[in-house]
Amino acid sequence: MTVREQTQAREREQLSPYACLSEKSRGRAREEEQCPLRTCFQRDIDRIVHCKAFRRLMHKTQVFLQPEGDHYRTRMTHTLEVTRIARTIARGLRLNEDLTEAAALGHDLGHTPFGHAGERVLSAILPGGFAHNEQSVRVVDVLEKDGEGLNLSYEVRRGILCHTGPDTAETLEGRIVRLADKIAYINHDIDDAIRGGIIYPMDIPVSISQVLGFTHSERINALVTDIIQSSHGTGDVVQSPSFRTAMNELREFMFEYVYRNPVAKGEEGKAQDMLRRLFDYYRSNPDALPGEYQQIRAAEGVDRAVCDYISGMTDKYAVEQFSAVFIPRSWSIK
Repeated sequence: MTVREQTQAREREQLSPYACLSEKSRGRAREEEQCPLRTCFQRDIDRIVHCKAFRRLMHKTQVFLQPEGDHYRTRMTHTLEVTRIARTIARGLRLNEDLTEAAALGHDLGHTPFGHAGERVLSAILPGGFAHNEQSVRVVDVLEKDGEGLNLSYEVRRGILCHTGPDTAETLEGRIVRLADKIAYINHDIDDAIRGGIIYPMDIPVSISQVLGFTHSERINALVTDIIQSSHGTGDVVQSPSFRTAMNELREFMFEYVYRNPVAKGEEGKAQDMLRRLFDYYRSNPDALPGEYQQIRAAEGVDRAVCDYISGMTDKYAVEQFSAVFIPRSWSIK
């Protein structure tokens, strides 16, 4: 018996009847020989962690654009926090932790530079709109490995796609990622906003804190515990009514005092204008696109190729490209 088969046997013995067993996966778009060591979901974890799009997350904005300080979240640290929260919930419900981890690690691979400000720009420009969850699936299906894609399992792809938007993942593991994403970003954005002096702990309504807790760790622990207790034996991943209401109220508080705060978001207009101008430049000068995007240009059109290129940029790289295109360089004799 291989190591993979031993793992699959443990899944059958130990996981909940509601769990998605790796041996029951609906498979990959391109059939592959199975690994003797890793289940399909474990292989997907490795493929995501080793891909270029995952590495770029460390240089992409979470909420605050280019903050001064070492401790503000990036898209990478957000992804890691989502993954840890999601795995804890999966373990508490005896669901498949590997599937949960793979979907969590991949959920934001398609996110734009400059956070949701960049996403809004591309959505306004691209015919048919742009959504980072759909782009994340495009990254793993089309853009990685020079157009070959990562060929991930069906359940992982669905968990990535359904972490936001109107669709719901078929697996409970995918539904965990959707809730873990919200728990992570609301709470770490509070932490960053307090660090940046945008809000203070006493600004959070007491009625919310009395339900969820008064500190970062108390809130996360309470929310995770509530999901595990409320979901146990139901065949779904849910929150209790009181916790769901409190978290929604906390999210509304964050939108009012942080996500739309002119101090916190004062530079977003500049970032959005920069991305618009870059998009217009590459649309008018498609030969300037890197070679790997020329194939997309030929197959799917200039707009799609430009969108893929810009959405994959890190914040720093977008600024560098803007400077190279629009800012005059100093002249010198060589």
